Amino acid sequence: MSERPPATTTQLPAQSPPVDPAETEEAGRRTPTATAGASGRLSWWHGDGGEGAKRNLALIGVLLALFVIGAATRSDLYSNPDWVWANMLSILKLASVVGVVTVGMTFVIIGGGIDLSVGAIVALAGVWCTTVATQSFGAGGMIFTAIIVGMAVGLVNGTLIAYGRLVPFIATLAMLVAARGLAAEISQKQTQISQNSTINGIASTDLLGIPLLVYILAAVVAAGWVLLNRTTFGRRTVAVGGNPEAARLAGINVKLHTLLLYVLSGLCCGIAAIMLTAQATSAQAAMANLYELDAIAAVIIGGTLLSGGRGTIIGSLLGVIIFATITNLFAINGLSTEAQNMVKGGIIVAAVLIQQVQFGSLSQFFRRNRLTTS
Repeated sequence: MSERPPATTTQLPAQSPPVDPAETEEAGRRTPTATAGASGRLSWWHGDGGEGAKRNLALIGVLLALFVIGAATRSDLYSNPDWVWANMLSILKLASVVGVVTVGMTFVIIGGGIDLSVGAIVALAGVWCTTVATQSFGAGGMIFTAIIVGMAVGLVNGTLIAYGRLVPFIATLAMLVAARGLAAEISQKQTQISQNSTINGIASTDLLGIPLLVYILAAVVAAGWVLLNRTTFGRRTVAVGGNPEAARLAGINVKLHTLLLYVLSGLCCGIAAIMLTAQATSAQAAMANLYELDAIAAVIIGGTLLSGGRGTIIGSLLGVIIFATITNLFAINGLSTEAQNMVKGGIIVAAVLIQQVQFGSLSQFFRRNRLTTS
């Protein structure tokens, strides 16, 4: 019987001692916590999480710069603290109506669309809620009518875009013309006076020294922020705007969600119609002229991408306040509206160019529109 050859000993490289799997799992749980200190906060600041915060800080810096310019050009006014406080409230009151419209516009643009009909929707809702028949139902009937009209027009927009496969630019442009025409037909091209003291009092009522219109703006902004950042609807809006095909494959009903975004925009327009009617104590077909451009400009200034998928409610609000501050600054210095519009146009172009450099949003926006039409 032959002997078995001796086993060859292979020199193995030095290894670490065996690790208990339980210890490994515990270390894995401890690692994120250990690295979530200064380095974790730094990575958040340089990543996508800090992008919105940095942009908002930059917008606050712009507001401070405008305040300094105002103080330098009209030191006689800015030296009075009471006037400064009253002027700040005037700016917020001026921004309130457009701000409410901008909240709805922010959702639409984050979702990959655009709405050129918001000003016309405000006019139509305002005219419809100030008809004699509607005013006979009191303040509740007027508010209900304005909101329902706004949401109904938004529903038509959303249906044409989501299910009719029309380009948002074309569908809402057509609605702009149609809604203005319907408002002129209803009002017979006349100014309709609001006789309801409750509605008219919305613009003149102050609570704790702050106009009620500012509280309404704050409530709409807060609701929009929660809806965008703390709900499934907000996450789906970002997903649909960022990549609609991937959102569809993930189980999101992209068409239905797109429709709801335009209904939400119409809801904001209905609320703004009541606010604007209260300010003017009347409504007419020409009211809220160019509000769509103001809202889109504020959304762009706030950092929302034209191609969708990225944006913040707070940034849009700061954009509205910046434009209202510019308007106020030009008014107290007696400068012309033409010069004011040129400055606003320059700001919009600069903001879009910055977006194009950072994210290529314009090319994505036009590419998406071409794909939709084909």
